[in-house]
Amino acid sequence: MTAPPPPRLLLVLLLAVLLGAVAAHGRRLLTFDGLQRSADPTALRLPSQSEGQQPPPRAAAEQGCEMTYGFLPCTETAAGNLFLAVAYGFLMFKSATYLSAGSELLLEILGPGIVGGLFLPILGALPDALLILVSGLSGSKEVAQSQVLIGMGLLAGSTVMLLTILWGSCVVVGKCDLSEDSTTLDSQDTKAFSLFGSGVSTDLQTSYAARIMAISVLPFIVVQIPSILKLQSGHWLTLMLGLIVSVLLLLTYCLYQICQPWIQRRKLEYSRLKHVMSGLLKHAQMHTFGRLIDDDGSPNVPVIEKLFHKIDLDNDGRIERGELQAFIVGINFEDIDLDSNLAADQVMADFDRSQNNLIEKGEFIDGVLRWLEEAKRAVVASGVYSKKFMEDFHTTTRDEHTALLDKDEDDGESIENPTWTCCKAIALLLLGTAMAAAFADPLVDAVHNFSSATSIPSFFISFIAMPLATNSSEAVSAIIFASRKKQRTLSLTFSEVYGGVTMNNTLCLAVFLALVYIRGLTWDFSSEVLVIFLVCIIMGLFTSFRTTFPLWTCFVAFLLYPLSLILVYILDYKFGWS
Repeated sequence: MTAPPPPRLLLVLLLAVLLGAVAAHGRRLLTFDGLQRSADPTALRLPSQSEGQQPPPRAAAEQGCEMTYGFLPCTETAAGNLFLAVAYGFLMFKSATYLSAGSELLLEILGPGIVGGLFLPILGALPDALLILVSGLSGSKEVAQSQVLIGMGLLAGSTVMLLTILWGSCVVVGKCDLSEDSTTLDSQDTKAFSLFGSGVSTDLQTSYAARIMAISVLPFIVVQIPSILKLQSGHWLTLMLGLIVSVLLLLTYCLYQICQPWIQRRKLEYSRLKHVMSGLLKHAQMHTFGRLIDDDGSPNVPVIEKLFHKIDLDNDGRIERGELQAFIVGINFEDIDLDSNLAADQVMADFDRSQNNLIEKGEFIDGVLRWLEEAKRAVVASGVYSKKFMEDFHTTTRDEHTALLDKDEDDGESIENPTWTCCKAIALLLLGTAMAAAFADPLVDAVHNFSSATSIPSFFISFIAMPLATNSSEAVSAIIFASRKKQRTLSLTFSEVYGGVTMNNTLCLAVFLALVYIRGLTWDFSSEVLVIFLVCIIMGLFTSFRTTFPLWTCFVAFLLYPLSLILVYILDYKFGWS
């Protein structure tokens, strides 16, 4: 029987829903000298920002900063706003984590197809979309025009970070030796940091995802037509056309994912391996070998060694495939129909780094340590790593495996306690959505106020810092997948990176264009659009027509990040594009 949700989760859910409800009714300022309330949408801005005028010195001193929703903290200092930006950024990161967890659970109930192709990509881009929306939603037109630059900074920064820092990092951590025919040797990394002798490779379908990403920049070209042709009119028409094109591209991409869910099928093999490893770890901990992880979270290597000797039936210091398969059969995976031959092959391929068809003791310990780190990342634990911790990981991997099975491969087993799984998924989705809705506006305020206090342009702050709040979870997951040093997992990693950029260029851009059009704001983002266009096209063309990337290619990606910032600075502050 599944345990009820922890009180802490329910408390956070209640608070987040409450804040979401407050946000839905507008931003209200509570002044405690007389219980006066104001429903003015500009009330929560600093007076100099809302009205464009500086208040009298005495009035400013008496009024001070104004609390968002009437109770969230505020400050006028640079250090204070930096702290608030970090705090609200962490809450946005947690909202993205809850949305991701709820999406995976929802897959258990509804399966792949429409959910995986339409619903989940939109949920993944929801935090970015909400931050972009609130950046220009409230306040006067002048305030919205200044703050909407934060939304553009997030849009540009998220796209550039995914295609530069994250892409290059995945090449570094996933690199393997390159053979004479320029193909990678899975799990073999003996050439250290050879720029031409090591690298990564992907399958052909990953290059298709890169081409889709490159095509998704079309709306940026549409909205820049008046600037490109130096037209004095037609800006509102091109904004509307750009919005229509971005929405059509979004729907087309989602339909493509529904009709061709190859990314979901690709996850199936990796989820099967995760479930086998979770079963192995759970079995080791429950059958008197001892605790694999101590109370402080550090791995217990002597217990891992005991597990190795348990599998090594002939005590020759090496695990053969037959011994591994016998151990897997003995675990008896009753919850899924598992092919022990395939499972043994997968574990051998994952652990056997020397490619000698044997698992040495050191290889076994290193492999188990990697999977313990994966288990700690995958399961939200209370801090005590006990048998329950391993059971949770085993349950999570079983659910992922069940959710990713294609319908023609499904063995017809029903999900255990589907009502509870559905309720938990809905609770996590509501929690993530409510937190994103509640804390997006305070985060934008904190970034804007920090920019005002330090005279640093808000675009650069949001370009660098805000993507860390909304994309950190996906970045960590991508790097972990890439560290497996397999073509299959690397293909999945880069496919998801390209998919994230595609959602930025369609869904997030559609939200931004709708905001600019409805509020009647001025489209003055030529330098930012140029940066997004150049990075997407360069990386799109670079990755669309090749499947092998030597190590030197990571430096191309890394260099594009600072060059993007320099280009925006030169165009805006030297050539006056802004």
